[in-house]
Amino acid sequence: MKSVPVISFEFFPPKTAEGQAKLREARRQLALHQPKFFSVTFGAGGSTRDRTMETVLEIRSEGFDAAPHISGISSSRDEIRQLLDAYQQHDIHHLVVLRGDLPSGEASVGDFRYANELVSFIREHSGDWFNIEVAAYPEFHPEAASPAADLANFKRKVEAGANSAITQYFYNVDAYFGFMEQCAGAGISIPVVPGVMPIYNYTQLARFSDVCGAEIPRWLRLRLQEYANDLPSLRALGMDVVTDVCERLLAAGAPGLHFYTLNQAGIISTILQRLPLPAAR
Repeated sequence: MKSVPVISFEFFPPKTAEGQAKLREARRQLALHQPKFFSVTFGAGGSTRDRTMETVLEIRSEGFDAAPHISGISSSRDEIRQLLDAYQQHDIHHLVVLRGDLPSGEASVGDFRYANELVSFIREHSGDWFNIEVAAYPEFHPEAASPAADLANFKRKVEAGANSAITQYFYNVDAYFGFMEQCAGAGISIPVVPGVMPIYNYTQLARFSDVCGAEIPRWLRLRLQEYANDLPSLRALGMDVVTDVCERLLAAGAPGLHFYTLNQAGIISTILQRLPLPAAR
């Protein structure tokens, strides 16, 4: 029997009361699509630690699974230990574990240089309490020395105790399935859920993509540039492109979709309504 694809959504913790209200409304709309969980990001060096926790606890109070992000860069073992203990006290069993962004200047990297080190520490400290998601990069991490080195790094995270992975977003479906073939060849069998980035505006997407190494195909980049001053046309094109990516992923057996929401719901809801998924409740 074919399994139902898993849907999940990523939020960032809001800074203002207005942002909190906006997120609550987005969450209300996206909850209609029966997600497996909502994840909440963790600022560089734990800068949003308290707001991440507050957002996670609010989501859980509404009856949904919430997975806080946790990053190792600029964090000490004691800080991570305290954070894990707090999550366990709140009966949180799901984490998204990342290396985090490297600090600029002379700032300390902290006790964890790589995500696999953080995964290992979590397992040593908390055993199997947490379901651990890690990151995967079908178009390769921008700091990777080579595709082989990037795959080896991913395998180290799996061997350290990761249960599943969420990918960086991409618009080239072949990149994902090529990556999955490489994983199979390396003996990696955990579920790898594609990350999906809706297209809200060109400038924002180009900035994100330049930082994270996600490729915007030339034909798409030029079309988006053409519509730079025509937001309705740009978003209509974006919805068509992202819907097609999602349809092809699901048709070929991807285990689910993880949407980077930017705390917005409308475009994502439209895309989900177009897909062959269980109807929103």
